[in-house]
Amino acid sequence: MVRGVRGTGTWCGALLLAGALVGGASGCGPGTPPAPGGPSSASAPALPSPTTDPGTPAADPQPGEVLVEVVVNGGLAGVRNRLVVHYDGSWTVRSGTRPPRTGRQTPAEAAELRAALEDPAFALVPERPTGSPIADGFQYYVTYRHRLVVADDGSRPPALERVFAALPEGGPPTGR
Repeated sequence: MVRGVRGTGTWCGALLLAGALVGGASGCGPGTPPAPGGPSSASAPALPSPTTDPGTPAADPQPGEVLVEVVVNGGLAGVRNRLVVHYDGSWTVRSGTRPPRTGRQTPAEAAELRAALEDPAFALVPERPTGSPIADGFQYYVTYRHRLVVADDGSRPPALERVFAALPEGGPPTGR
């Protein structure tokens, strides 16, 4: 038996966590289940959230804050590479067990990448591939402002190609 307010809160917290993991409600607190992305309680701390207008920055980004992340999987060699570009233009590529490569875009290159990502056409790129997959082709996972776009070599719309062209080292990291 759970006693006291603290024990009940812990018990409700455990139920809430379990409920969230299985997608159900906990039965603790008010009859409304928590909203997606966070608790419905007014006492919960406010977390920063991306803007609903893809062309408008959510806030002034910090220099080390991630602008975009691109993960590339597949190909004949079975690569898994990850490129992270920060708002300040600094970037890191990780390819398998190799040491990471780092660099920095010029201010003009960084501005070009931001413009490609903020283009309203990029916001319309489907979140999942729409074309036929290419055997032994690459899959691209592009995360920008909490939105994930998955594409493959058979489905690379022009707005996504514009983003790829603005990435450091000439595009997504497909090499080993």
